[in-house]
Amino acid sequence: MNYNQATLYAATGKILMLPGWHGYFYWNYGTKELNFRDGDYHLDSKQLEDKNVRDRNDWCISRQLWWGHRIPAWYKDDEVYVGAEAPKEDGWVQDEDVLDTWFSSALWPFATLGWPENTKLLETYYPNSCLVTGYDIIPFWVNRMTFQGEKLLGKRPFKDCLIHGLIRDKQGRKFSKSLGNGIDPFDMVKLYGADSLRYYLATDVAPGTDMRFDEEKIKATWNYINKIWNASRFVLTNIEGLEKITLDNLKPEDKWILTKFMKCVHTTKKFMDKYEFNNAGATIYDFVWSSFCDNYIEMAKYSLDSEVTKSVLCYILTGILKLLQPFMPYVTDEIYNILPIKDAEDIMISEYPKYSKKYIFEDEEKVVDDQIAFIKNFRNVKAENNITKDMKVMFDTEDDNDLIVKMLKIKDNVVTKPLGIRAYKVFSSRVKAQIFFEKVLTDADIAAKEAQIKMLTESISRREKLLSNENYVNKAPQNIVAMDRQKLEEEKKKLEELMK
Repeated sequence: MNYNQATLYAATGKILMLPGWHGYFYWNYGTKELNFRDGDYHLDSKQLEDKNVRDRNDWCISRQLWWGHRIPAWYKDDEVYVGAEAPKEDGWVQDEDVLDTWFSSALWPFATLGWPENTKLLETYYPNSCLVTGYDIIPFWVNRMTFQGEKLLGKRPFKDCLIHGLIRDKQGRKFSKSLGNGIDPFDMVKLYGADSLRYYLATDVAPGTDMRFDEEKIKATWNYINKIWNASRFVLTNIEGLEKITLDNLKPEDKWILTKFMKCVHTTKKFMDKYEFNNAGATIYDFVWSSFCDNYIEMAKYSLDSEVTKSVLCYILTGILKLLQPFMPYVTDEIYNILPIKDAEDIMISEYPKYSKKYIFEDEEKVVDDQIAFIKNFRNVKAENNITKDMKVMFDTEDDNDLIVKMLKIKDNVVTKPLGIRAYKVFSSRVKAQIFFEKVLTDADIAAKEAQIKMLTESISRREKLLSNENYVNKAPQNIVAMDRQKLEEEKKKLEELMK
Protein backbone atom coordinates (compact mmCIF):
# COMPACT_ATOMS: atom_id res chain seq x y z
CA MET A 1 0.00 0.00 0.00
CA ASN A 2 1.49 3.35 -1.02
CA TYR A 3 0.74 6.70 0.56
CA ASN A 4 -2.10 7.54 -1.83
CA GLN A 5 -3.80 4.18 -1.24
CA ALA A 6 -3.43 4.56 2.51
CA THR A 7 -4.90 8.06 2.25
CA LEU A 8 -7.96 6.80 0.43
CA TYR A 9 -8.38 3.97 2.93
CA ALA A 10 -8.05 6.23 5.97
CA ALA A 11 -10.46 8.75 4.44
CA THR A 12 -13.24 6.27 5.16
CA GLY A 13 -12.65 6.93 8.86
CA LYS A 14 -10.92 3.64 9.58
CA ILE A 15 -7.81 3.08 11.65
CA LEU A 16 -5.22 0.81 10.11
CA MET A 17 -1.77 -0.67 10.70
CA LEU A 18 1.01 -1.69 8.35
CA PRO A 19 3.64 -4.47 8.60
CA GLY A 20 6.60 -3.43 10.70
CA TRP A 21 4.85 -0.28 11.95
CA HIS A 22 3.68 -0.55 15.55
CA GLY A 23 1.54 2.56 15.74
CA TYR A 24 -1.55 3.47 13.77
CA PHE A 25 -2.71 5.67 10.94
CA TYR A 26 -5.61 8.08 11.34
CA TRP A 27 -7.36 10.62 9.14
CA ASN A 28 -7.06 14.23 10.24
CA TYR A 29 -10.40 15.73 9.25
CA GLY A 30 -9.08 19.25 9.92
CA THR A 31 -6.18 19.10 7.43
CA LYS A 32 -7.82 16.30 5.44
CA GLU A 33 -4.55 14.41 5.49
CA LEU A 34 -3.27 11.05 6.69
CA ASN A 35 -1.21 11.06 9.90
CA PHE A 36 0.70 8.42 11.85
CA ARG A 37 1.15 8.10 15.64
CA ASP A 38 3.11 5.71 17.85
CA GLY A 39 3.08 7.01 21.43
CA ASP A 40 4.80 10.40 21.35
CA TYR A 41 6.15 9.67 17.85
CA HIS A 42 4.10 11.52 15.23
CA LEU A 43 4.36 11.98 11.46
CA ASP A 44 2.35 14.40 9.35
CA SER A 45 1.43 13.64 5.75
CA LYS A 46 4.67 14.94 4.17
CA GLN A 47 6.91 13.19 6.71
CA LEU A 48 4.85 10.04 6.29
CA GLU A 49 5.24 10.03 2.50
CA ASP A 50 9.02 10.60 2.75
CA LYS A 51 9.33 7.76 5.30
CA ASN A 52 7.21 5.44 3.15
CA VAL A 53 9.67 5.84 0.29
CA ARG A 54 12.83 5.87 2.38
CA ASP A 55 12.01 2.75 4.45
CA ARG A 56 10.78 0.59 1.58
CA ASN A 57 12.75 -2.68 1.71
CA ASP A 58 12.58 -6.14 0.24
CA TRP A 59 10.38 -8.53 2.15
CA CYS A 60 10.81 -12.25 2.35
CA ILE A 61 7.54 -13.79 1.19
CA SER A 62 8.43 -17.49 0.90
CA ARG A 63 7.72 -20.33 3.26
CA GLN A 64 8.48 -24.05 2.95
CA LEU A 65 4.91 -25.28 2.80
CA TRP A 66 3.24 -27.84 0.56
CA TRP A 67 0.19 -25.66 -0.09
CA GLY A 68 -0.36 -22.12 -1.33
CA HIS A 69 0.43 -20.05 -4.43
CA ARG A 70 3.87 -20.93 -5.77
CA ILE A 71 6.25 -18.05 -6.34
CA PRO A 72 5.95 -17.00 -10.04
CA ALA A 73 9.67 -17.47 -10.73
CA TRP A 74 11.21 -20.02 -13.13
CA TYR A 75 14.83 -21.11 -13.47
CA LYS A 76 16.75 -22.50 -16.42
CA ASP A 77 20.48 -22.90 -15.96
CA ASP A 78 21.65 -19.38 -14.99
CA GLU A 79 18.52 -17.67 -16.29
CA VAL A 80 15.62 -16.41 -14.16
CA TYR A 81 12.13 -15.63 -15.42
CA VAL A 82 9.41 -13.91 -13.38
CA GLY A 83 5.92 -13.33 -14.70
CA ALA A 84 2.20 -13.93 -14.36
CA GLU A 85 2.33 -16.66 -17.02
CA ALA A 86 4.71 -19.60 -17.19
CA PRO A 87 7.43 -19.48 -19.88
CA LYS A 88 6.42 -21.23 -23.08
CA GLU A 89 9.76 -22.89 -23.74
CA ASP A 90 10.67 -26.27 -22.25
CA GLY A 91 13.33 -26.70 -19.59
CA TRP A 92 12.11 -24.06 -17.11
CA VAL A 93 11.64 -25.16 -13.46
CA GLN A 94 9.33 -23.19 -11.18
CA ASP A 95 10.40 -22.21 -7.66
CA GLU A 96 8.93 -24.71 -5.18
CA ASP A 97 8.33 -22.18 -2.38
CA VAL A 98 4.94 -20.52 -1.99
CA LEU A 99 3.60 -17.03 -1.40
CA ASP A 100 2.51 -18.18 2.02
CA THR A 101 1.44 -14.98 3.69
CA TRP A 102 -0.28 -13.47 0.71
CA PHE A 103 -2.16 -16.64 -0.09
CA SER A 104 -3.17 -17.85 3.35
CA SER A 105 -4.04 -14.48 4.80
CA ALA A 106 -4.82 -12.21 1.90
CA LEU A 107 -6.49 -14.51 -0.64
CA TRP A 108 -7.83 -17.35 1.46
CA PRO A 109 -11.10 -15.70 2.61
CA PHE A 110 -12.47 -15.50 -0.92
CA ALA A 111 -10.25 -17.74 -3.06
CA THR A 112 -11.58 -20.82 -1.23
CA LEU A 113 -15.17 -19.71 -1.88
CA GLY A 114 -14.96 -19.85 -5.68
CA TRP A 115 -13.67 -16.37 -6.55
CA PRO A 116 -13.33 -14.92 -9.16
CA GLU A 117 -16.64 -16.60 -10.03
CA ASN A 118 -19.72 -15.17 -8.30
CA THR A 119 -20.56 -18.39 -6.45
CA LYS A 120 -23.27 -19.09 -3.90
CA LEU A 121 -20.59 -19.80 -1.29
CA LEU A 122 -18.97 -16.43 -1.92
CA GLU A 123 -22.31 -14.67 -1.66
CA THR A 124 -23.17 -16.47 1.58
CA TYR A 125 -19.87 -16.36 3.45
CA TYR A 126 -18.16 -13.20 2.24
CA PRO A 127 -17.98 -11.10 4.23
CA ASN A 128 -18.02 -13.37 7.26
CA SER A 129 -19.08 -12.25 10.72
CA CYS A 130 -15.90 -12.40 12.75
CA LEU A 131 -12.16 -13.06 12.44
CA VAL A 132 -10.43 -14.42 15.56
CA THR A 133 -6.69 -13.94 15.74
CA GLY A 134 -3.78 -13.16 18.03
CA TYR A 135 -2.44 -9.64 18.36
CA ASP A 136 1.01 -10.74 17.20
CA ILE A 137 -0.06 -11.29 13.57
CA ILE A 138 -2.29 -8.26 12.96
CA PRO A 139 0.13 -6.76 10.40
CA PHE A 140 0.79 -10.08 8.67
CA TRP A 141 -2.74 -11.43 8.44
CA VAL A 142 -5.49 -9.01 9.35
CA ASN A 143 -4.23 -6.03 7.39
CA ARG A 144 -3.51 -8.06 4.27
CA MET A 145 -6.93 -9.71 4.34
CA THR A 146 -8.50 -6.28 4.53
CA PHE A 147 -6.36 -4.68 1.81
CA GLN A 148 -6.78 -7.54 -0.63
CA GLY A 149 -10.51 -7.84 0.01
CA GLU A 150 -11.06 -4.13 -0.53
CA LYS A 151 -8.97 -4.22 -3.70
CA LEU A 152 -10.46 -7.30 -5.40
CA LEU A 153 -14.01 -7.43 -4.04
CA GLY A 154 -14.64 -3.93 -2.79
CA LYS A 155 -15.41 -4.98 0.78
CA ARG A 156 -13.59 -6.22 3.84
CA PRO A 157 -13.70 -9.97 4.54
CA PHE A 158 -15.19 -9.75 8.04
CA LYS A 159 -17.42 -7.49 10.09
CA ASP A 160 -15.62 -7.84 13.44
CA CYS A 161 -12.09 -8.76 14.45
CA LEU A 162 -11.61 -10.42 17.84
CA ILE A 163 -8.02 -10.10 19.06
CA HIS A 164 -6.99 -12.66 21.67
CA GLY A 165 -3.86 -12.86 23.79
CA LEU A 166 -1.04 -15.38 23.80
CA ILE A 167 -0.69 -18.53 25.89
CA ARG A 168 2.31 -18.39 28.22
CA ASP A 169 3.70 -20.69 30.89
CA LYS A 170 2.95 -20.31 34.61
CA GLN A 171 5.78 -17.78 34.99
CA GLY A 172 4.41 -15.63 32.19
CA ARG A 173 7.16 -16.61 29.73
CA LYS A 174 6.62 -17.40 26.06
CA PHE A 175 6.81 -21.05 25.15
CA SER A 176 10.14 -21.81 23.52
CA LYS A 177 12.35 -24.77 22.63
CA SER A 178 15.33 -23.26 24.45
CA LEU A 179 13.40 -23.02 27.73
CA GLY A 180 11.84 -26.42 27.25
CA ASN A 181 8.54 -25.13 28.60
CA GLY A 182 6.34 -26.11 25.68
CA ILE A 183 3.06 -27.98 26.14
CA ASP A 184 1.85 -30.53 23.60
CA PRO A 185 -1.94 -30.00 23.28
CA PHE A 186 -2.39 -33.62 22.22
CA ASP A 187 -1.05 -34.71 25.61
CA MET A 188 -3.73 -32.59 27.28
CA VAL A 189 -6.39 -34.04 25.02
CA LYS A 190 -5.32 -37.60 25.88
CA LEU A 191 -5.52 -36.81 29.61
CA TYR A 192 -8.64 -34.65 29.80
CA GLY A 193 -10.36 -34.68 26.41
CA ALA A 194 -10.60 -32.09 23.64
CA ASP A 195 -13.65 -30.39 25.21
CA SER A 196 -11.82 -29.74 28.49
CA LEU A 197 -8.92 -28.10 26.69
CA ARG A 198 -11.19 -26.11 24.37
CA TYR A 199 -13.38 -24.82 27.21
CA TYR A 200 -10.35 -23.80 29.27
CA LEU A 201 -8.73 -21.90 26.40
CA ALA A 202 -11.98 -20.15 25.48
CA THR A 203 -13.16 -19.07 28.92
CA ASP A 204 -10.17 -18.71 31.24
CA VAL A 205 -9.30 -15.06 30.55
CA ALA A 206 -10.86 -11.94 29.06
CA PRO A 207 -10.34 -11.33 25.31
CA GLY A 208 -7.01 -9.73 24.51
CA THR A 209 -5.41 -10.88 27.75
CA ASP A 210 -2.43 -13.22 27.80
CA MET A 211 -3.12 -16.55 29.46
CA ARG A 212 -0.84 -18.39 31.87
CA PHE A 213 -1.22 -22.09 31.17
CA ASP A 214 -2.46 -24.07 34.17
CA GLU A 215 -3.10 -27.81 33.83
CA GLU A 216 -5.09 -27.82 37.09
CA LYS A 217 -7.73 -25.63 35.45
CA ILE A 218 -8.09 -28.13 32.59
CA LYS A 219 -8.54 -30.85 35.20
CA ALA A 220 -11.22 -28.71 36.89
CA THR A 221 -13.01 -28.40 33.55
CA TRP A 222 -12.89 -32.19 33.19
CA ASN A 223 -14.68 -32.42 36.57
CA TYR A 224 -17.25 -29.91 35.30
CA ILE A 225 -17.91 -32.02 32.20
CA ASN A 226 -18.21 -35.10 34.40
CA LYS A 227 -20.84 -33.22 36.42
CA ILE A 228 -22.76 -32.55 33.19
CA TRP A 229 -22.50 -36.24 32.21
CA ASN A 230 -23.90 -37.37 35.57
CA ALA A 231 -26.74 -34.83 35.46
CA SER A 232 -27.58 -35.89 31.90
CA ARG A 233 -27.58 -39.55 32.88
CA PHE A 234 -30.04 -38.80 35.68
CA VAL A 235 -32.35 -36.84 33.37
CA LEU A 236 -32.23 -39.36 30.52
CA THR A 237 -32.93 -42.25 32.91
CA ASN A 238 -36.02 -40.54 34.33
CA ILE A 239 -37.61 -39.15 31.16
CA GLU A 240 -37.90 -42.42 29.29
CA GLY A 241 -41.21 -42.56 27.45
CA LEU A 242 -41.61 -38.77 27.35
CA GLU A 243 -43.32 -37.95 24.05
CA LYS A 244 -43.70 -34.19 24.24
CA ILE A 245 -42.61 -31.32 26.43
CA THR A 246 -45.44 -29.81 28.47
CA LEU A 247 -44.70 -26.68 30.46
CA ASP A 248 -48.15 -26.15 31.98
CA ASN A 249 -49.37 -26.58 35.58
CA LEU A 250 -45.89 -25.75 36.85
CA LYS A 251 -44.91 -26.09 40.51
CA PRO A 252 -43.03 -23.22 42.22
CA GLU A 253 -39.70 -25.03 41.84
CA ASP A 254 -40.41 -25.56 38.12
CA LYS A 255 -41.09 -21.87 37.69
CA TRP A 256 -37.93 -21.13 39.67
CA ILE A 257 -35.61 -23.14 37.41
CA LEU A 258 -37.26 -21.80 34.23
CA THR A 259 -36.73 -18.25 35.50
CA LYS A 260 -33.09 -18.96 36.33
CA PHE A 261 -32.60 -20.52 32.89
CA MET A 262 -34.12 -17.58 31.01
CA LYS A 263 -31.95 -15.14 32.93
CA CYS A 264 -28.94 -17.33 32.14
CA VAL A 265 -29.85 -17.29 28.42
CA HIS A 266 -30.28 -13.50 28.45
CA THR A 267 -26.96 -12.84 30.20
CA THR A 268 -25.06 -15.42 28.14
CA LYS A 269 -26.34 -13.96 24.86
CA LYS A 270 -25.30 -10.48 26.00
CA PHE A 271 -21.76 -11.65 26.75
CA MET A 272 -21.49 -13.73 23.57
CA ASP A 273 -22.50 -10.74 21.44
CA LYS A 274 -19.63 -8.80 23.02
CA TYR A 275 -17.23 -11.77 22.62
CA GLU A 276 -16.78 -11.96 26.38
CA PHE A 277 -16.49 -15.74 26.41
CA ASN A 278 -15.04 -15.79 29.93
CA ASN A 279 -18.15 -14.12 31.36
CA ALA A 280 -20.46 -16.24 29.21
CA GLY A 281 -18.75 -19.42 30.43
CA ALA A 282 -18.98 -18.29 34.07
CA THR A 283 -22.70 -17.52 33.70
CA ILE A 284 -23.48 -20.96 32.26
CA TYR A 285 -21.24 -22.68 34.83
CA ASP A 286 -23.05 -21.06 37.76
CA PHE A 287 -26.45 -22.05 36.38
CA VAL A 288 -25.47 -25.64 35.54
CA TRP A 289 -23.60 -26.40 38.74
CA SER A 290 -25.63 -24.53 41.32
CA SER A 291 -29.16 -23.94 40.03
CA PHE A 292 -29.68 -27.10 38.00
CA CYS A 293 -27.46 -29.83 39.47
CA ASP A 294 -27.24 -28.89 43.14
CA ASN A 295 -30.81 -27.66 43.55
CA TYR A 296 -33.41 -28.42 40.89
CA ILE A 297 -32.38 -32.03 40.28
CA GLU A 298 -32.63 -32.63 44.04
CA MET A 299 -36.08 -31.01 44.06
CA ALA A 300 -37.19 -33.02 41.03
CA LYS A 301 -36.43 -36.35 42.74
CA TYR A 302 -39.68 -35.99 44.73
CA SER A 303 -41.94 -35.63 41.68
CA LEU A 304 -40.39 -37.80 38.97
CA ASP A 305 -43.75 -39.39 38.25
CA SER A 306 -44.99 -36.05 36.97
CA GLU A 307 -44.97 -35.42 33.21
CA VAL A 308 -44.40 -31.74 33.97
CA THR A 309 -41.25 -32.48 35.98
CA LYS A 310 -39.97 -34.73 33.21
CA SER A 311 -40.72 -32.02 30.65
CA VAL A 312 -38.87 -29.37 32.64
CA LEU A 313 -35.85 -31.65 33.09
CA CYS A 314 -35.72 -32.38 29.36
CA TYR A 315 -36.26 -28.73 28.40
CA ILE A 316 -33.54 -27.40 30.71
CA LEU A 317 -31.02 -30.11 29.80
CA THR A 318 -31.56 -29.44 26.09
CA GLY A 319 -31.03 -25.72 26.66
CA ILE A 320 -27.85 -26.33 28.65
CA LEU A 321 -26.41 -28.47 25.84
CA LYS A 322 -27.12 -25.75 23.29
CA LEU A 323 -25.55 -23.03 25.45
CA LEU A 324 -22.44 -25.15 25.99
CA GLN A 325 -22.14 -26.42 22.41
CA PRO A 326 -19.75 -23.64 21.23
CA PHE A 327 -17.45 -24.47 24.14
CA MET A 328 -17.89 -28.27 24.36
CA PRO A 329 -18.95 -29.51 20.92
CA TYR A 330 -18.18 -33.19 21.42
CA VAL A 331 -19.85 -33.96 24.74
CA THR A 332 -22.91 -31.81 23.94
CA ASP A 333 -23.33 -33.51 20.57
CA GLU A 334 -23.05 -36.95 22.16
CA ILE A 335 -25.74 -36.24 24.77
CA TYR A 336 -28.01 -34.33 22.38
CA ASN A 337 -28.14 -37.30 20.00
CA ILE A 338 -29.73 -39.54 22.64
CA LEU A 339 -32.36 -37.07 23.82
CA PRO A 340 -35.88 -38.44 23.27
CA ILE A 341 -37.17 -35.06 22.11
CA LYS A 342 -35.18 -32.51 20.08
CA ASP A 343 -35.94 -29.72 17.61
CA ALA A 344 -33.30 -30.69 15.04
CA GLU A 345 -31.46 -33.79 13.90
CA ASP A 346 -28.11 -32.32 14.89
CA ILE A 347 -27.26 -29.85 17.64
CA MET A 348 -25.19 -27.81 15.16
CA ILE A 349 -28.33 -26.82 13.26
CA SER A 350 -30.69 -26.63 16.24
CA GLU A 351 -32.09 -23.31 17.38
CA TYR A 352 -30.02 -21.46 19.99
CA PRO A 353 -31.99 -20.80 23.22
CA LYS A 354 -34.03 -17.60 23.18
CA TYR A 355 -35.04 -15.43 26.11
CA SER A 356 -38.79 -15.46 26.77
CA LYS A 357 -40.68 -13.39 29.36
CA LYS A 358 -43.30 -16.15 29.32
CA TYR A 359 -41.06 -18.19 31.60
CA ILE A 360 -40.08 -15.43 33.99
CA PHE A 361 -41.72 -15.89 37.40
CA GLU A 362 -40.17 -13.34 39.74
CA ASP A 363 -42.38 -14.08 42.77
CA GLU A 364 -41.77 -17.85 42.68
CA GLU A 365 -38.07 -17.25 42.15
CA LYS A 366 -37.85 -15.18 45.34
CA VAL A 367 -39.84 -17.75 47.34
CA VAL A 368 -37.74 -20.73 46.25
CA ASP A 369 -34.48 -18.74 46.63
CA ASP A 370 -35.48 -18.12 50.24
CA GLN A 371 -36.39 -21.77 50.81
CA ILE A 372 -32.98 -22.83 49.48
CA ALA A 373 -31.31 -20.33 51.83
CA PHE A 374 -33.29 -21.76 54.76
CA ILE A 375 -32.32 -25.34 53.86
CA LYS A 376 -28.65 -24.33 53.80
CA ASN A 377 -28.95 -22.55 57.17
CA PHE A 378 -30.78 -25.53 58.66
CA ARG A 379 -28.04 -27.95 57.65
CA ASN A 380 -25.36 -25.60 59.00
CA VAL A 381 -27.07 -25.29 62.39
CA LYS A 382 -27.55 -29.04 62.58
CA ALA A 383 -23.90 -29.74 61.76
CA GLU A 384 -22.42 -27.03 64.00
CA ASN A 385 -24.38 -28.23 67.02
CA ASN A 386 -23.96 -31.94 66.32
CA ILE A 387 -27.72 -32.48 66.26
CA THR A 388 -28.70 -36.05 65.45
CA LYS A 389 -31.88 -37.41 63.91
CA ASP A 390 -33.44 -37.36 67.40
CA MET A 391 -34.88 -33.89 66.94
CA LYS A 392 -38.18 -32.14 66.42
CA VAL A 393 -38.79 -29.17 64.16
CA MET A 394 -41.48 -26.53 64.57
CA PHE A 395 -42.06 -23.95 61.85
CA ASP A 396 -42.98 -20.50 63.15
CA THR A 397 -44.50 -19.45 59.82
CA GLU A 398 -47.61 -20.88 58.17
CA ASP A 399 -46.26 -20.77 54.60
CA ASP A 400 -46.15 -23.85 52.40
CA ASN A 401 -43.03 -25.61 53.67
CA ASP A 402 -43.61 -28.86 51.80
CA LEU A 403 -40.51 -28.50 49.60
CA ILE A 404 -38.33 -27.74 52.63
CA VAL A 405 -39.64 -30.76 54.51
CA LYS A 406 -38.97 -33.03 51.54
CA MET A 407 -35.49 -31.71 50.86
CA LEU A 408 -34.47 -31.98 54.53
CA LYS A 409 -36.23 -35.34 54.94
CA ILE A 410 -37.84 -34.24 58.23
CA LYS A 411 -41.48 -35.21 57.59
CA ASP A 412 -41.59 -37.38 60.72
CA ASN A 413 -39.82 -34.72 62.79
CA VAL A 414 -42.22 -31.82 62.29
CA VAL A 415 -44.32 -30.77 65.34
CA THR A 416 -46.83 -27.98 65.89
CA LYS A 417 -46.03 -27.21 69.54
CA PRO A 418 -42.70 -26.45 71.27
CA LEU A 419 -41.30 -29.31 73.30
CA GLY A 420 -39.88 -27.20 76.10
CA ILE A 421 -36.40 -28.60 75.51
CA ARG A 422 -33.39 -26.58 74.33
CA ALA A 423 -34.10 -25.13 70.87
CA TYR A 424 -31.95 -23.83 68.03
CA LYS A 425 -33.44 -21.11 65.82
CA VAL A 426 -33.17 -21.35 62.05
CA PHE A 427 -34.43 -18.67 59.71
CA SER A 428 -34.25 -16.98 56.33
CA SER A 429 -36.04 -13.82 55.28
CA ARG A 430 -39.40 -15.62 54.84
CA VAL A 431 -39.09 -18.89 56.77
CA LYS A 432 -38.52 -19.33 60.50
CA ALA A 433 -38.27 -22.53 62.51
CA GLN A 434 -36.93 -24.04 65.73
CA ILE A 435 -35.05 -27.30 66.17
CA PHE A 436 -35.71 -29.07 69.47
CA PHE A 437 -33.00 -31.45 70.53
CA GLU A 438 -34.52 -34.15 72.69
CA LYS A 439 -31.36 -35.40 74.36
CA VAL A 440 -31.32 -34.37 78.03
CA LEU A 441 -27.96 -33.96 79.77
CA THR A 442 -27.38 -36.24 82.76
CA ASP A 443 -25.40 -35.25 85.86
CA ALA A 444 -22.43 -37.14 84.42
CA ASP A 445 -22.74 -35.25 81.13
CA ILE A 446 -22.84 -31.93 82.98
CA ALA A 447 -19.80 -32.86 85.11
CA ALA A 448 -17.83 -33.91 82.03
CA LYS A 449 -18.74 -30.69 80.27
CA GLU A 450 -17.67 -28.57 83.26
CA ALA A 451 -14.37 -30.46 83.46
CA GLN A 452 -13.72 -29.83 79.77
CA ILE A 453 -14.49 -26.13 80.20
CA LYS A 454 -12.05 -25.92 83.12
CA MET A 455 -9.30 -27.71 81.18
CA LEU A 456 -9.72 -25.46 78.15
CA THR A 457 -9.78 -22.31 80.28
CA GLU A 458 -6.49 -23.27 81.97
CA SER A 459 -4.86 -24.22 78.66
CA ILE A 460 -5.91 -20.94 77.04
CA SER A 461 -4.53 -18.93 79.95
CA ARG A 462 -1.23 -20.82 79.80
CA ARG A 463 -0.82 -20.34 76.03
CA GLU A 464 -1.72 -16.65 76.19
CA LYS A 465 0.92 -16.10 78.87
CA LEU A 466 3.50 -18.02 76.82
CA LEU A 467 2.77 -16.10 73.60
CA SER A 468 2.97 -12.76 75.41
CA ASN A 469 6.59 -13.59 76.35
CA GLU A 470 8.72 -11.83 73.70
CA ASN A 471 11.78 -13.89 74.62
CA TYR A 472 9.90 -17.11 73.79
CA VAL A 473 8.34 -15.73 70.59
CA ASN A 474 11.68 -14.46 69.24
CA LYS A 475 13.89 -17.42 70.16
CA ALA A 476 11.65 -20.45 69.82
CA PRO A 477 11.36 -22.16 66.37
CA GLN A 478 8.79 -20.27 64.33
CA ASN A 479 6.85 -23.41 63.43
CA ILE A 480 6.39 -24.15 67.14
CA VAL A 481 5.21 -20.58 67.80
CA ALA A 482 2.81 -20.78 64.87
CA MET A 483 1.44 -24.10 66.16
CA ASP A 484 0.84 -22.56 69.61
CA ARG A 485 -1.09 -19.68 68.06
CA GLN A 486 -3.20 -22.08 66.00
CA LYS A 487 -4.00 -24.27 69.01
CA LEU A 488 -4.93 -21.17 71.02
CA GLU A 489 -7.49 -20.14 68.44
CA GLU A 490 -8.89 -23.67 68.25
CA GLU A 491 -9.25 -23.87 72.03
CA LYS A 492 -10.98 -20.47 72.19
CA LYS A 493 -13.47 -21.55 69.54
CA LYS A 494 -14.17 -24.85 71.27
CA LEU A 495 -14.67 -23.11 74.62
CA GLU A 496 -17.08 -20.66 73.02
CA GLU A 497 -19.16 -23.55 71.66
CA LEU A 498 -19.25 -25.27 75.05
CA MET A 499 -20.40 -22.10 76.80
CA LYS A 500 -23.45 -21.66 74.55
